[in-house]
Formats: sequence, structure tokens, C-alpha cells
Amino acid sequence: MQMRTLGRTGPAVSALGLGGLGMSGAYGTSDRAESIATVHAALESGVTLIDTGDFYAMGHNESLLAEALRGRDRDSYALSVKFGMLRGPGSEFGGHDCRPEAVKNFLAYSLTRLGTDHIDIYRPARLDPAVPIEETVGAIKEMIDAGYVRHIGLSEVDAATIRRAHAVHPIADLQIEYSLISRAVEADVLPTLRELGIGLTAYGILARGLISGHWTAGHTAGPGDSRGFNPRFSSGNVEHNLVLVEALRRVAEAKGHTVAQLAIAWVAAQGEDIVPLVGARTRERLAEALPAMEVNLTADELAEIEKAVPLGAARGDRYPSAFMSYLGVGN
Repeated sequence: MQMRTLGRTGPAVSALGLGGLGMSGAYGTSDRAESIATVHAALESGVTLIDTGDFYAMGHNESLLAEALRGRDRDSYALSVKFGMLRGPGSEFGGHDCRPEAVKNFLAYSLTRLGTDHIDIYRPARLDPAVPIEETVGAIKEMIDAGYVRHIGLSEVDAATIRRAHAVHPIADLQIEYSLISRAVEADVLPTLRELGIGLTAYGILARGLISGHWTAGHTAGPGDSRGFNPRFSSGNVEHNLVLVEALRRVAEAKGHTVAQLAIAWVAAQGEDIVPLVGARTRERLAEALPAMEVNLTADELAEIEKAVPLGAARGDRYPSAFMSYLGVGN
């Protein structure tokens, strides 16, 4: 497994990270034993970056990861944790809380659920409009000074917010959705990250499975699957988007790769400062994703991929309308 460093001040991590969201019911039912086996397989393959959020099924994902990581050398992996997103008992969204006192409270619970004495990268899941980012970052800095956190990250914020946060304490990385069909980061945010020496961890690299090559026309999201509310999977949009996937499939098959491998390789090829996160929840999907890091795309091949999936070609927002306002950049 190749390694990449997150920005000028962040940790060295595997060039491909593992995201835990799908293991905690976001896309329908998941199997706990298979999820744990997938984490083990990822670690054994050289993956060192594990990403989660304290609100992923209200702590379920952190507890699952604690079980999967038990007994492992703590220095052999890096934990990236998001906080601040509020949920209700029926899983309803309740806004954000990134006040300094809330930062410390969320951190205490995460440390306990994860069974660790520190978190490698701690980040607010979204910008809290009621709390200046300087106050949130300042509180995390205090936790760094106390030894509970190693690095500060951000998630889904704009270039101006990145600059303000970085002025308080060096930011290791920004976590943001980035894929062939979600490229808003390229306009202002990515140049800002590179100017300041901040890394990028890209989630949604397969657009929640839409551009994985496994989602087909007529397929519907099952009970508990958040894709049932995602505009890009809605009737009228999904058919258009799957035409793009088929164009990508033709390019992938001509080169001996799967659609998912080509889509992951494209993200990884956008810069050595970018670490894609794959949301595999089974060993089968992980095994498909891993070879993508060995795919070296030439300039001609990148141009061919761009032709198959042009910038801005996808239909539908990447989140339901109620959530779009919390994003620092659009689609």
C-alpha cells in the first residue's frame, strides 16, 4: 500500500482510507461480523486511515470499530472522527453544535466508545452557523495540548472558512465529497488547500454506489437506505446518471478495470495530496477497490474519462435540499 501525507502538518496514512458509515445502516442493513471482517481485511492490506463520525447510527459505528480494532497496535492505524451533528432518537437531524464545551463533551464520549486515549484527526462534521470556526478550532487545539487529539481536520467548508480555521491552528486536511460527478471542490477549495499546505480526504468517491458499476436501472433503495432520499438516485435523474456510468464502463473494460476501480483511480490521480475514502462494508467490495491504487492513468486516459463523464454532467444535487445549505460548496 502506498502512503500519502495529509498536508504539511498531518500524519502519513495509506493512500486509500476506509470509511465506516455504510457499516452502520446508512445504506440499509449491514452485517456486523462482515463489517468487522472488512476492517480486519483493510488493515491487513495496508490501509491505515479509518474514518468515522460519532453520529453514525448514534455511536454504533464507533463501538463497532472499537471491537474491530481491539488488540491492534494503536500506532498502526489513524482514526479520523467527525463530531457536532445532532440526531434525535428517531434518527432525525437536529442541527449542529460546535461550541467549545460541546467539542470536549463529544470527544470524551468518542474516546470511550472507541476505547482509545487519543484521536488522530478530529473535525467538525459541518460548520455550525452559530459558532465562529475560530472557537471550535481553538477548543480542539486545547485537546491537542492535553494529548487527546493529534491533528485538526475540517469537513465540507468553503475556502474562507478554511483560511480562518488555519489561522488559529494548522489544519491537516479537509474532508469533502469529491468524485467524477461531484467536482465543486476544484474551483476554489482545492487551490486554497494547496496554497496553505492542507490535505484532502475525499469521501463519496463512488457517489454512494451510483458510479460503482453495481447500481442498475430499476434498482430501488431498501428500508433504511438513505439513497432513497438522494436526488441523484431519484426517478428521472438516476436514468440520466446511469448513462454516464455506462460510458465510464466502456472506458474501464477497454483497460481491464471495473467501473469502481477506474472511478477511484481518477480521484487518486488528481493529486498526491488527496486520499480517497472507500466506503466498503464487505470484503468483496474492499477487494475490488484495493487494486485501484495500482492503476496509473496517463494524460490521454484521464482525457478519455473526462469525455465519458464531463464536468457537471450529473443530474440532481448530492444531498437532499434541506442539507445543501450546510455545505461550503455545491455539487
